[in-house]
Amino acid sequence: MSFIDTLPKAELHVHLEGTLEPDEMFRLAARNGLVLPWESTEALRAEYSFTGLEHFLRLYFEGCKVLCRREDFYDLTAAYLRRAASQGVRRAEMFFGPQSFLERGIPAAEQLGGITDAIADASTDLGIDGALIITAQRHRTEAAALELLEAVRSFQDSILGVGLGSAEAGNPPSKFTRYFAAARAQGYRLTCHAGEEGPPAYIREALDLCHVERIDHGYTAAQDPDLVSRLADEAIPLTMCPLSNLRLQVTDDLTTYPIVDFMKAGVVVTVNSDDPPYFGGYLNENYTALEQQLGLGAEKLTTLARNSFLASFADQGQIDQALSAVAEHAAAAR
Repeated sequence: MSFIDTLPKAELHVHLEGTLEPDEMFRLAARNGLVLPWESTEALRAEYSFTGLEHFLRLYFEGCKVLCRREDFYDLTAAYLRRAASQGVRRAEMFFGPQSFLERGIPAAEQLGGITDAIADASTDLGIDGALIITAQRHRTEAAALELLEAVRSFQDSILGVGLGSAEAGNPPSKFTRYFAAARAQGYRLTCHAGEEGPPAYIREALDLCHVERIDHGYTAAQDPDLVSRLADEAIPLTMCPLSNLRLQVTDDLTTYPIVDFMKAGVVVTVNSDDPPYFGGYLNENYTALEQQLGLGAEKLTTLARNSFLASFADQGQIDQALSAVAEHAAAAR
């Protein structure tokens, strides 16, 4: 096994709905008596050539339709956590957007009950620490986001944090200031997708108006040196997703991907998979792509793994234990 395969890591930017493999999508469709618009898994995979985020989201939301009952959400989560554990992931902070399912009449208890059961079982069976971050969809209204907080209130003790995802263009973080304020008042950790397709100003809004602790993506921060300095000075982590950015044409070429520049500037930057089946790789494939395209050696790969735990919302004891494991792995590889 390679250095990357066994490197202890955390994943901080992965959408549970986006981990649905084509074979599993067809299996769940059959279980729920649904007919997908593709004749086969091969036909579905042939659609995984995207022109941008909006194009991808249309396919993503179509796939969400096969998730209908508690056991579907359990199976989805369990499958991701098994794969993550096999790739050396010690902690996974997973996004999930209940609004897609609430509007179809699927109760929050069905959705979150299945997910939290799978997290508990994976902790016992696989030793992986799973945590849940609920995301509001920014193409909807802020009122809908506030309703989401109420819909999941009974699961508050099982939810680590809240975030904001979906179509970024034309939906700035400033649209959701009351949502983030309400979430903060309820004790949630805060994170926000910003700077994927949106401008650096969206990242500033997420920090200044929504007071988030972490930025998901943050790619366009590279256009604003003052913002990069701020991210470093204030230790605001970025949860970057290389293969996602490549497949969605956010970047044309990973050989110019700004993650090394961010690291040199002192930004706590991390590597993540986003929606792995759609973008051609889970966490280790993203690390490997950077290793190959940017020439990252063991030292920088180790730094990225350390950053993944430092940027996590785990408690300090868990972080310290994970950092020791990373250090031991690096020492054994010398």
